[in-house]
Amino acid sequence: MRIALTLTPPSDQYFRWAAQIGATDFVCRNPQYYGLDAVDGLDHMHARASSFGLRMSAVEGYLPLESIIVGGPERDMQIAQLVRMIERMGKLGVEVLCYNFMPVSDWFRTSFTLPERGGALTCGFDASALPDELAPASRRLPVERLWDNLAYMLRHLVPAAEYSGVKLAAHPDDPPLAQIKGAHQILYGPDCFDRLVQLVPSPVNGICMCQGTFAEMGADIPATIRRFARHIHYVHFRDIRGRADNFTETFHDNGMTDMAAAMRTYKEISFTGPMRPDHVPALDGEGDGTGYTMLGRLFAVGYMRGLMHGIQA
Repeated sequence: MRIALTLTPPSDQYFRWAAQIGATDFVCRNPQYYGLDAVDGLDHMHARASSFGLRMSAVEGYLPLESIIVGGPERDMQIAQLVRMIERMGKLGVEVLCYNFMPVSDWFRTSFTLPERGGALTCGFDASALPDELAPASRRLPVERLWDNLAYMLRHLVPAAEYSGVKLAAHPDDPPLAQIKGAHQILYGPDCFDRLVQLVPSPVNGICMCQGTFAEMGADIPATIRRFARHIHYVHFRDIRGRADNFTETFHDNGMTDMAAAMRTYKEISFTGPMRPDHVPALDGEGDGTGYTMLGRLFAVGYMRGLMHGIQA
């Protein structure tokens, strides 16, 4: 297990903090998010991370998926771009591409100002607070059409990933609901991931084990880790209180999951890949609880390292 961090923004100070607190890995967004070329920018971000002693181990977020998900006219162009990214990742030794297949948004919350411990601000979701308007008709596809579109993408990406030595990690729908704003979703429960890994069977076709999202599903986290042990390529180590239609993100030690049991289970299945703390509350002075402020992640990394040291003892 290696602790990884996204850095928003990827400033020199944040890179230094990451190295100083014991994180070893860096998670890169699609380089276009930083104003760089989607493929050549990987080289730049890899070199930046290396200069601070960090290993760039995953690419995640802001990927060109919109047309792929709905089967739009730019689908093949977006797939070709992802293939080029995978090929460059392989050359750089970046091992995981994490993607989300939600038709509406990468993740969805209804509030970013919910109170957490000591007045910290966090995000959450309440289905009853959703606006009445539906997602655009182009996003409201039949369930089997979405599965066909996912299979089409994987049939193109899996061979490239196998050749390049890159693993694909599908993130669960977040929130994990069968529909959101009238749009069907297909990765909202554990059984959905059994189907996903069988669409194109391959050791590289796997899962991002987002603990918070699986907890939202009501899944037993240690049991789910064991269930998908050979398919877990990447971990989002976070926690929540509530269920899929109404939940709040928490500090890592203040949710409903036995986080020590989860960490022990990753050791039990011999998981050695990157895991990152993912969403955290915003501490005083950091603004709204968007999940990606830095101070909460410093706390999270210390908590995770403590659990890792504890299970080794």
